[in-house]
Amino acid sequence: MSNHMNDDDKLRALQQAHTPAPSEAARRRALDAALLAFDAEQANAKQPAQGNPITQRLRSIFAKAKGTWIMDNRLSYGLGTAAVALLLLPLGYQLYTTTAITPVGVPPSTVSTAEAEKPVAQPEPAPMEVGRVDELKQEVNGKAAAATTTQRAPVTAGADASTSNLAAATAESEADAMLRDELAPQNSMAMDAAPPVMPAAPMAELRMVAPKQMAAPGGVVQNEAFMAAPSPADAMVARPTEPSGDAFSKFTESPVKVVKTDPVSTFSIDVDTASYAYVRRSLTEGWVPEPDAVRLEELINYFNYDYPAPADASVPFKPTVSVYPTPWNGKTQIVQIGIKGYVPAATEDKASNLVFLIDTSGSMDEPDKLPLLKRAFALLVDQLGANDTISIVAYAGSAGVVLEPTKATEKAKIIGALENLSAGGSTAGAEGIELAYRLAEQNKVANGVNRVILATDGDFNVGIDDPEDLKTYIKSKRDGGVFLSVLGFGQGNLGDDTMQALAQNGNGNASYIDSFKEAQKVLVEDAGGTLETIAKDVKIQVEFNPAVVSEYRLIGYETRALNREDFNNDKVDAGEIGAGTTVTALYEITPVGSGAELNDRLRYSSDTTTAGGNGEIGFLKMRYKLPDEETSKLIEQAIGKEQAVSSLSEASEDSRFAAAVAAFGQKLKGSNYGEMSWADIRALAQGARGADENGYRAEFMQLIDMARSLVPEPLCTAPEGNRNCR
Repeated sequence: MSNHMNDDDKLRALQQAHTPAPSEAARRRALDAALLAFDAEQANAKQPAQGNPITQRLRSIFAKAKGTWIMDNRLSYGLGTAAVALLLLPLGYQLYTTTAITPVGVPPSTVSTAEAEKPVAQPEPAPMEVGRVDELKQEVNGKAAAATTTQRAPVTAGADASTSNLAAATAESEADAMLRDELAPQNSMAMDAAPPVMPAAPMAELRMVAPKQMAAPGGVVQNEAFMAAPSPADAMVARPTEPSGDAFSKFTESPVKVVKTDPVSTFSIDVDTASYAYVRRSLTEGWVPEPDAVRLEELINYFNYDYPAPADASVPFKPTVSVYPTPWNGKTQIVQIGIKGYVPAATEDKASNLVFLIDTSGSMDEPDKLPLLKRAFALLVDQLGANDTISIVAYAGSAGVVLEPTKATEKAKIIGALENLSAGGSTAGAEGIELAYRLAEQNKVANGVNRVILATDGDFNVGIDDPEDLKTYIKSKRDGGVFLSVLGFGQGNLGDDTMQALAQNGNGNASYIDSFKEAQKVLVEDAGGTLETIAKDVKIQVEFNPAVVSEYRLIGYETRALNREDFNNDKVDAGEIGAGTTVTALYEITPVGSGAELNDRLRYSSDTTTAGGNGEIGFLKMRYKLPDEETSKLIEQAIGKEQAVSSLSEASEDSRFAAAVAAFGQKLKGSNYGEMSWADIRALAQGARGADENGYRAEFMQLIDMARSLVPEPLCTAPEGNRNCR
């Protein structure tokens, strides 16, 4: 018999041996070895680490294929594993040292940030407590060792191997429970010492402006996905906010004016719809847009209304006027002025010369920016034909002419040029705007559409740095017959104020593309209105009769107000109407003797006004120029009482829906006028949806519901008839 143990004896001896205690020195040696291995791998890497060193976002490990973001697995698995290990080690240590177990029966408490930042003095344990902890540790180690021995014992045939693992885990759980129960009183004392919950903040302070405005106490911006679902307790606590990064023109809401002292109202029409699309995106993402982002006329004009269209382009539109009771104030009335632009016949195929001026700066590297922009322009290209020409100019990241003037029938070539665009680099605009206009002028078509379409997320460094010089340059090109439209994309640095200014100076419109569906509406369904101008410098002037109307206010159009003398001055620029476009303007008027006047009568005024004009409510005048002319034409029409209805139910569906949109916008932006509950606004809009072929009015119903949840109304005990309470 051999003096040496055979293999079976060695195995049994190893199975019966106790596991040695953890060694701190061994742990440190293992950690040092891992760090050295990582350093060696990093030094041997052929390519430097990718990503933005400023934001520390490893976005370069993603590649875009056909508009879909996919993971790029070309990075070294060894390097990736080492990096993950390095990141997880400190995280695990932090969780191990900071995670506390809440004892059963002890309610959680809220600790303010200020209190949490203060160092907490830990009481010294008494000698008997130290001894008791040591006893518990010995019990734990004993049970764990017993479980380990049981687990290492040979498993008999037919027995489930998981049984031994379960026994070991159960023993460890029981030991942990013993230790937790023993320490529970200490934890209870710590929890009892927590400060009380902060009182709820006023509901008015809970309005959130934009996704990037949420910040934690101390100014650290919170993760948006985390902040999107706050707990009920958090929802009642006011949080500091930061600017969204989006820029909007500041304006003051149109006030109520007294007819006797200020009877004439003059403004330029507005066919832009950017505000509605921006509001929709904000509400859909769970945020209340800032007040200046809510332009009431753009909300109202987002929808098409069934106004009669003119028969030919020589008179490109005619006004439609209606008067009906105000939904939010039974003592006042709404005067609605609507126009619809001439709709060209299908046989009229007017040639188009379009230049896409595309922002390719680094900030456009977001799914809702350059990738969406490419798909949006692809929709437009698909609508164009043999008479149309397309050029592409990029500025910033890849500045220069991307596509020379190309017939729209060469769709594959055009789409290929769009797909090859990439975002990156600085915001140096080179001479992007000048290149775009140069191409447009070189290929200008007579009696056709000549337009530059600027697409950006807010970087307007297009080659002319001074904003006023840029406006002057665009005006000069407008006078030469080349117009400008602006499409805005994304959030965070959207220059809406600049978009509006450039579009107005360029005889074009400004739209905000927040989704592929909106791109289809702007560039397919409303392509005629977006591209083809049928009337320019369109101005509206209304003179109210003081014998019938005591006060009035124009709903919206604050950024389009004109001086009274500007109406007859053909040198003053105004808005444009595209083919088939509808434009709506609403006045809220206070009839004489209604008792709804907001202004007191003047003490020393002479009240000798005669009831002139045969009881007319007012007189409407409109001026416009045909696209190729510089002398304006005049349209005049009286607003009579015969155009009024006595009840809101008698008003048309379009009138009631327009009033509902106005009420929605006023409530959302916190207007000083138009108190109406969300339920009443929804009921009014629901009853006036009409055919709604494209579903835009149904979508508006959803926006009302979203706004209602984000801007709740107080549960008030106001007198009966208050329409602003739930």
